[in-house]
Parts: sequence; structure tokens; C-alpha cells
Amino acid sequence: MSHYFISAGIELEDGAELEHAEAGLRQLAEQTQAEPGCILFEIRQSLDQPEKFTLWECWESPEALAAHFEADHTKAFLALGLTKINYIEKLGEIGDRTFAGAGNHPS
Repeated sequence: MSHYFISAGIELEDGAELEHAEAGLRQLAEQTQAEPGCILFEIRQSLDQPEKFTLWECWESPEALAAHFEADHTKAFLALGLTKINYIEKLGEIGDRTFAGAGNHPS
């Protein structure tokens, strides 16, 4: 079975407090990991630039990821305006193009 992988880079929005963003991201990760279709959702913080974060995600399908963006906790975090998305990279296993061209995500 193929999985839908995402790597995303986000950073602190101008004027946002780092500690507030860190707490919000921890809560977002915890709640997201309990979502149906979520296999992995991890957020890592840059050691050299603590205002930058990388999200590593694995979903059962692009539809599961789309549902994540409709979840109340995701909408609530995004509404805080603490971070902005720099990039979203859709990934698959080497040679597996099952989800090629799938899923447009908010940026």
C-alpha cells in the first residue's frame, strides 16, 4: 500500500512570539497524530534558526491530508497567524507515483 508523504517548511510569522508558536505547534502535532489517516506527523525545529520548523508527515492518502486542513484544531492553529508556510513538498517511495499530481494544499 502506498503512503502519501509531505515535507513542509514553515517559519515564525513577523511579530509572533516564538514560545507561543512552539506551544501551539506541540499541541497541533499531538492532535494531528490522533487523526484518522495520519500515520506520522512530526515537527522539528531548526537548531541554528529556531524560528524555522520542518514538518514530516505521512498520510494514508491525499484525502486524509485534505481532511486534516478541515479539522477544527488545524483551523484554530492557522487562525492564530503564528507561522507561515515556506514550502510543501509532496513525496512518495522511490519509483512510486501513485499520488503524483494529487492534493493541492493551502500555502
